[in-house]
Amino acid sequence: MAKTILITGASSGIGQAAALYFAERGWNVAATMRDPSKADPRLQHSQISLFALDVTDAESITRGIADTLGRYQKIDVLLNNAGYGLFGPIEALSDQQIQKQFATNLFGLIGVTQQVLPAMREAGEGLIINVSSIVGRFALPYASSYVATKFAVEGLSESMRYELEPFRIRVKMVEPGSIATEFGKGSKQIAVSDPYQASMNKFLAVFAKGNSAGAKPEEVAEVIYGAANDSSNRLRYLAKPGPFFWMNRLLPDAAWRRLLVKAMVK
Repeated sequence: MAKTILITGASSGIGQAAALYFAERGWNVAATMRDPSKADPRLQHSQISLFALDVTDAESITRGIADTLGRYQKIDVLLNNAGYGLFGPIEALSDQQIQKQFATNLFGLIGVTQQVLPAMREAGEGLIINVSSIVGRFALPYASSYVATKFAVEGLSESMRYELEPFRIRVKMVEPGSIATEFGKGSKQIAVSDPYQASMNKFLAVFAKGNSAGAKPEEVAEVIYGAANDSSNRLRYLAKPGPFFWMNRLLPDAAWRRLLVKAMVK
């Protein structure tokens, strides 16, 4: 019997690539997004069902999960993928921008997870995969709000896995580096403040260069698929993390900070 995966944020990028990757390998895929009428034609696949689900709307989450269970009767894997990046100096970010960032990247993830868990507990097993980031493990300048959500996802995921282990529900994270996808193009917001403009421009140039050389969404989807089929209790799966990740791992803190400031700030 085919397994079923529910994917949030499946309209583009990693979510869309994962939907196609799993469907082509025989999985039932509930590809959710805010507006399925705008879905890419490639998602018209016999193994894929499109459902409306806005992670910032509790009622929408309820309907999306109910639609999935009505269609497939179970959810073997939840892929919490919906998210976007908010970039800029913390001084320039409005309360509304920060609240929206957390509502999507963190609170939305929590809301979907909370509503999926009863079905997984009833089934006696399940797997939650949260799309985090390498910046869930170290910070970058001009990304404080986004980085904060990913740090939170890392801690949340690690804590949840202990709580859910008695119910045979496992938790995993996929941590991509730079992504050559809409995230680097349109799925981000930028706030700028005059005193930071020159430094911010330097950061954005490095960021754009990293995206151009980053992992393709299909490469991340392959890592997600591997995690979904890994029966171990491994928590973290890197997806083409890039040189900054390894330098952060290997260099002493002072050397790492000097390198990052030189590359991205001054």
